[in-house]
Amino acid sequence: MPDRRAALPAAAYADRLVAALAAAGVADVVVCPGSRSQAIALAAARTARAGGIALHVRIDERTAAFLALGLARESGAPAAVVVTSGTAVANLAPAFLEAHHSDVPLIAITADRPAELQGIRANQTTRQPGALGEGARVVLDIGADDLSDPEADAVAAVRAALGWRGTGDDGHTEPGPVQLNVGFREPLSGGEAAAGPAVEAVGRPPMPSATLDAAERTVVVAGADAGAAAVDLAEAIGAPLVAEPTSRARFGPHLVQHGREVVAALHREVRRAVVIGHPTLTRPIAALLRDPAVEVVVLGRAGQDNIRGTGTTRVLTGRIRVEEAEETDRAWIERWVSAGRALAAAADAEAAPDSALARADYARAELAEGRTRVSRRDLVTAVWDRTWPHDRLVVAASRLIRELDDHAGPKAVTARANRGLAGIDGTVSTAVGVAIAHEREQPGGMTRLLIGDLALLHDAGGLLIPPGEERPRLQIVVGNDRGGSLFELLEVAGTADPDDFRRVQRTPHDVDLEHLAAAYGWDFERVVDRAGLRRALSQSRPGIVEAVLEGAQDDAAQDDAGDAAG
Repeated sequence: MPDRRAALPAAAYADRLVAALAAAGVADVVVCPGSRSQAIALAAARTARAGGIALHVRIDERTAAFLALGLARESGAPAAVVVTSGTAVANLAPAFLEAHHSDVPLIAITADRPAELQGIRANQTTRQPGALGEGARVVLDIGADDLSDPEADAVAAVRAALGWRGTGDDGHTEPGPVQLNVGFREPLSGGEAAAGPAVEAVGRPPMPSATLDAAERTVVVAGADAGAAAVDLAEAIGAPLVAEPTSRARFGPHLVQHGREVVAALHREVRRAVVIGHPTLTRPIAALLRDPAVEVVVLGRAGQDNIRGTGTTRVLTGRIRVEEAEETDRAWIERWVSAGRALAAAADAEAAPDSALARADYARAELAEGRTRVSRRDLVTAVWDRTWPHDRLVVAASRLIRELDDHAGPKAVTARANRGLAGIDGTVSTAVGVAIAHEREQPGGMTRLLIGDLALLHDAGGLLIPPGEERPRLQIVVGNDRGGSLFELLEVAGTADPDDFRRVQRTPHDVDLEHLAAAYGWDFERVVDRAGLRRALSQSRPGIVEAVLEGAQDDAAQDDAGDAAG
């Protein structure tokens, strides 16, 4: 009788592992080419042919990991990325760190060398377990002698990604990233397809509950990924709501428009701030949460990385029960809401043509308005206004998200962003993942990516859609100001040598985005004025729309002059 504990061949283990992952709840597997990982890659291809999973193939591991991040962000289900040994593992770190700080369920399946090849300078061999640091909350290290129960390994990875801790019902947290490191001996593939015992789907763990009471002079701060629960919470406890554009809570009767300015004006009146999601965009909110006179209540997992107060801070985890206020302080809410509406009305009046003009003059003013160069405000408001509840909006960590926070009006937009660490890494790939998952769940919906030129160039490889994979319904709207203008908002812009600042902070470039789009097979349109921008967005078709921002041509002339002088 064969030993049931004996290690399986690589191919048999991989077949059973992938099948078990699919049964346990992994809908998407992203595969990168590699030798040591070939058994799992081929098993994923066979399972995809049979309809068991959705398979995505990418050349670059960093791109692949951010694609998986976008798929998991949108679907809520764990997504897996398969890579070979060595530096391939390290390339997963940016996306997995983002997943850790954003509570996104990801599984890194990292193929490894067996024990006898460790420590002897074998090719593509390093210490892989734990190589992702905090980017893997749980590390499952399966040695080449331990390939006996792939079903148990798969279930353990999915449980950990969904937030289970331990084997009982009392261990739980928010979802997050996991590393499943598997050592393989040669032969790395070949043989008949193997099948194992059935595996049941893994659900989210039961969460504890906590109670939040109503209190005087409370403000609800909704950061990235807060969700519509923040709207209900603000109404239940009788508090104004300050919501970032990627909170998915920028609507409702308690919403404070122009929240940054209103918080700055009314900060000293606040006694408690309830934080849901991850607020990162504005200094006035950060100052509010650091004020020792303000009690900060954070709704989320214990130990999460979030903005904390320097005074009294509480963390409430799990499902929140709200003790509603016996009597809502309408004057407190109205003070905040009215201040925001006044700022919004003033901004709208400033942007619109004078309605008192005669008809002919008004028509000429409208025509002139359409020919006006595109500003950042024009760009973000146009994209926001043309994104509907059945669409998705992905926003890069660039200057544009701050413009959006300043100018986006009340609207139930499902907007997503990598705000866990707020890096520009992998934004295109994340948006592709969101678009794929969104189209699968809601056919016909459009996903838009609002991105700056540097963030686009940083993840240009994310534009690659391999042959055989369908191009997603994704419209990439690029605000091109030929460099990193976000740094112009920092104090260093006023103290550094202008030429040094321009070279190492603003990092200007002369990339032709039309040629870049053509290289990756994307439709392309360049717009230079407001009318062209509105026309491009109204077409709602996949492709790249480059909006040349006002001042960008002047910057180009300055660069050319500098080159000539040099």
